[in-house]
Amino acid sequence: MTDADLPHSPERFRLWREVQDTRTRTRLGGVYYLLAWLLCWLFSAAPMQHLAVGLAGCAFFTLMLAARVLHHPPAAGSEPELQRWLDRHWGVILVSSIGWGLAHAWVLLSPEFLSSRLIGTLATIAFSTAMAFNFAMRRRRAILAILLLYLPGLVALSVSPDSTRAELITLIFYLSYLLLALNRSHREYGTMIALELQLLEQRQRLDTLSRTDGLTQLGNRYQFNNLFPAMCASAQRHGGELSLLLMDIDFFKRVNDEHGHSMGDACLRAFGERMRAIFRRDSDALLRLGGEEFGVLMPDTSMEQARQLAELFREDLANRGFELDGQHLPVTASLGLGCFDERDGGSAEAFFKRVDDALYRAKALGRDRLELAKAEPGPASLSPDPSP
Repeated sequence: MTDADLPHSPERFRLWREVQDTRTRTRLGGVYYLLAWLLCWLFSAAPMQHLAVGLAGCAFFTLMLAARVLHHPPAAGSEPELQRWLDRHWGVILVSSIGWGLAHAWVLLSPEFLSSRLIGTLATIAFSTAMAFNFAMRRRRAILAILLLYLPGLVALSVSPDSTRAELITLIFYLSYLLLALNRSHREYGTMIALELQLLEQRQRLDTLSRTDGLTQLGNRYQFNNLFPAMCASAQRHGGELSLLLMDIDFFKRVNDEHGHSMGDACLRAFGERMRAIFRRDSDALLRLGGEEFGVLMPDTSMEQARQLAELFREDLANRGFELDGQHLPVTASLGLGCFDERDGGSAEAFFKRVDDALYRAKALGRDRLELAKAEPGPASLSPDPSP
């Protein structure tokens, strides 16, 4: 699973991680409950005389094993679905715990199981220890599971005439250790989740930075090179419309030469803000392709819809320009616009070439104008990078 597939919400990530850990750590438990019961039963004094009890125990722990293995996490993974899965899976864990606790008590109280008492007690200690260290993500539920595993045996030891006080006291002391260890494991698990969340957020920030132009906060060339072919393929596959608008700030070099590079940077930032004001749909991808070159990818947008937005942007820019550092800066732009269709033969490069040619016609015909991509596809270039 990549970082992009991981849940971004902190609460959802915690639930998702808890589901994964619970699922992984619970698989073997069901097997060992069944094996422990088999050992207790088969090493009893007369296993065939207790065939019904033995088979009933095997059936119960086999059912619990199947419930653990076959209970798969939800595919979608919304917070309510993850929480429901955890609640149900913990139900299986708790039922298994009380089942083993009662089985251990039976072994301790039944004279025929005298030779299996050590097996049952060691298994109870092992299951309780595993619960304290492997299922500490839900402290209260883990405490309940440990008590369900432990208390029936303690009660049986306290009333059994064959038990020793030393064994009972030792198990009680070990129970107190398990509860302290559980608290520590719970804190450590919380710290681990917090570190994982921090690492995930840092990776997401780095990924955003790698795809974002630092000056304008628009998407950069790297993002365009990833989005553009994918959007073209999607448009071809689903028969949707995809419009591409390419823009050049006219005579931008004069801004740098006459007003300085700081004013040029301010102009680029203001251009990006003006783009956000006009192209406001969440589905539109606003990009700075390099220098004074900008682009807008508009999925599910016809040529006419895109033309109206492009003209609105061009006219607004020409009429208002920018107010920068207390002075008015007149700015215009040349625009090329096209819509992906069968003329491109499924080629993102051919589509880009048609729109790029339209942009250069706009510049050649006097600038401050919008030109539409021609119907005849030009020769596909090897790269979608436009030249200034």
